[in-house]
Amino acid sequence: MARTVRDIEKIWLNVEGVKKLSDRVIGIGPFGVGMDGLLTWIPWAGDAYTVGAGAWLMIQGLRAQASPATLLRMAAYLAADTATAAVPFAGAVVDTVFVAHAMAAKALQKDIESTHWVEASERDARSSGDHERHVREGRAAGKRRVVYLG
Repeated sequence: MARTVRDIEKIWLNVEGVKKLSDRVIGIGPFGVGMDGLLTWIPWAGDAYTVGAGAWLMIQGLRAQASPATLLRMAAYLAADTATAAVPFAGAVVDTVFVAHAMAAKALQKDIESTHWVEASERDARSSGDHERHVREGRAAGKRRVVYLG
């Protein structure tokens, strides 16, 4: 689990790297192809990359304490991406253009950006009366939820 706001920032940056590597190594205007699309044409290599990168993104979501809805959305994108590999040739074509890793990464990044992070324990904040202040500060900053890292 992330313990500091700096840990959350590192998760966001690492997820950004996987997003680009997976789905936009080669960019042509608004379109791009990444390792996921390129490796899908090599038997087993594409499957290994798809599952490995997807699992890594899910672990980062758990480390960042993403909301259950975000984790479910990420899992749905990644499951759809993995399922396309089961269809010979047509699955490879779909996998090349379906940017599931980027979609899952964007969902996690949006969740991170919409969260007010507090480097304290929730129990201490509630017992001291600071919890309500954290909620007010989060709402004032346009955040949807408060997550305690301590």
